[in-house]
Amino acid sequence: VQLQASGGGLVQAGGSLRVSCAASIRTFGRYLMGWFRQAPGKEREFVAATSWSGGITYYADSVKGRFTGSRDNAKNTGYLQMSSLKPEDTAVYYCAAQNPRTYYSGRYYLTEEYDHWGQGTQVTVSS
Repeated sequence: VQLQASGGGLVQAGGSLRVSCAASIRTFGRYLMGWFRQAPGKEREFVAATSWSGGITYYADSVKGRFTGSRDNAKNTGYLQMSSLKPEDTAVYYCAAQNPRTYYSGRYYLTEEYDHWGQGTQVTVSS
């Protein structure tokens, strides 16, 4: 399983950016998909997680109302649309996927819940 994140870049505060995550999984629709970010000197933190069908997305409080997670299972791709960006959103953004499970743990916000990680894409927000 490989995840390829793309779409990062430099944007001014208040702007928008969309990052994508392409998965090399035929059964991508069975994987919970998460987004995390890591700023210099800080731990990796949860941003958003999208359910298998894409019908439910969970968000960190810091991005709620500004970021939107989605996925297109037919294209094996997940997306994170970021709006009203702030300088504190500057980080490397990672996508992650959790292997299909027969149970729901509810711990989508923990890095250890994910089995596969993309290489990360840099998002820089200037003030």
